Amino acid sequence: MAVNGSFASPLAEAQYPQQLETGDGGFLEQMYNGLNGYSLVLTCLLLLVAYDQFKYIWNKGSIVGPTWKMPFIGPFLSSVNPKMDEYKAKWASGELSCVSVFHKFVVIASSRDMARKVFNSPAFVKPCVVDVAYKLLRPTNWVFLDGRAHVDYRKGLNGLFTRQALETYLPGQEEVYEKYFAKFLDISQKENNGKPLPFMPVFRELMCAVSCRTFVGHYMSDAAIKKIADDYYKITAALELVNFPIIIPFTRTYYGKKAADMVLNEFTICAAKSKARMAAGGDITCIMDGWVKSMLDSERYRERLAKGVNVDDLEKPAMLLRIFSDWEISQTIFTFLFASQDATSSASTWLFQLMADRPEILDRVREENLAVRNGDRDQKFSMDILEKMSYTRAVVKETLRYRPPVIMVPYIAKKSFPVTDSYTAPKGSMVIPSVWPALHDPEVYPAPDTFDPERWISGDAEKAVKNWLVFGTGPHYCLGQTYAQLNLMAMIGKASMHLDWKHHITPLSEDIKVFATIFPMDDCPLVFSKRD
Repeated sequence: MAVNGSFASPLAEAQYPQQLETGDGGFLEQMYNGLNGYSLVLTCLLLLVAYDQFKYIWNKGSIVGPTWKMPFIGPFLSSVNPKMDEYKAKWASGELSCVSVFHKFVVIASSRDMARKVFNSPAFVKPCVVDVAYKLLRPTNWVFLDGRAHVDYRKGLNGLFTRQALETYLPGQEEVYEKYFAKFLDISQKENNGKPLPFMPVFRELMCAVSCRTFVGHYMSDAAIKKIADDYYKITAALELVNFPIIIPFTRTYYGKKAADMVLNEFTICAAKSKARMAAGGDITCIMDGWVKSMLDSERYRERLAKGVNVDDLEKPAMLLRIFSDWEISQTIFTFLFASQDATSSASTWLFQLMADRPEILDRVREENLAVRNGDRDQKFSMDILEKMSYTRAVVKETLRYRPPVIMVPYIAKKSFPVTDSYTAPKGSMVIPSVWPALHDPEVYPAPDTFDPERWISGDAEKAVKNWLVFGTGPHYCLGQTYAQLNLMAMIGKASMHLDWKHHITPLSEDIKVFATIFPMDDCPLVFSKRD
């Protein structure tokens, strides 16, 4: 019931007769006299709502977007459980569109050309992931740096993904695959009695183990890798596009921060171990070793020059690097895990499902893998073997096109960004190039919703380099794109030699679940058995 603030009791009226007004008073005076706590709060709220709407409409300008936004939160509630159909509708609405969630104005670049413009505009934008990412990955992380500070890192990291370097990591990867393929059989045949089980979580653990062995070798124990694999889900949840921008206790961001702290601590310990081992003359077995050895080689070269030693140019390191701290190394390796974990988990899940549902394609993969191994299915990986697997490579590339693990890449506008002649994204807005539309363009990839590896062999798919945005483009393109593709080729090739698997198809198998990346809605129920 509403309170009548003007009511006065008869007793009060009798004791204190009303006085006649002696003046009219101004409008502002009347407004002031009429204010109370509730009306003041309501007035402020209405002013804030009006400002929120005005700012959204002003930022929106001429691009596609809702005419009005829900006050303050925008489409937050619907974004908590994002749906792929809603993303597709947004992309189809225009080459530039927008939403506003909480305090963040978001511009979505849907067309290939608009996406490429964002990727290739480092003067205006930089990668941002989401607000809480700075707290999890740390603000000083190299991925958030610009200009020379970013190059300072990148020049030393490029050499870690050469052909020679990639071959160094293969034994560790094969060791992990052999262990986990045996685990697939135990899960299917012993633990689940030959019944289908959703394997997406198992693939996440597998890819985490492969990544950690590749990045830090055996400096990390199996128990630590299992802990990271189990907890990384919390980091993914905390880094979803729509989330609380601040860390509140016992929320997803809170648990994600705790998991990130644990991972950074483990990688810092690994960095110290690698430095000690490389200084003692140990062999390179992982990415961290390769980077640390380059640092130590650079330091020794500088020391010799400082002592006046005449050093031949042939002895000069290809890249002169500074000594990065254990913490800086840890942060960098964490970004490698961040970039690879969800993406490769998605790709491996879809790859196993697609092969099971298309046995004729899996048969060709098996035939090729046996041929390049000269009939010996137990032959170990090598770069020579992987480079001969042209059909397997086509299958992997088509998987990445058909179900791209990364569908959007958030950037932030460092200053007003003239995206087109008629629209400028405001400073501080999130600008998101979308990958899916370019990879499903029917003019470039005929029948884009059909899984067809042949398009990469006899078709024109290889020529469509501008549409191939799976790993981004521009100065922040993915360093590990060759590694990622070879890793997936090695995985499915080895699996084809030693495993059979069947997919339990459900009505949700082809539906897409969006969780940072994309997965089958039913998490890919499979049954593995040993191949004779």
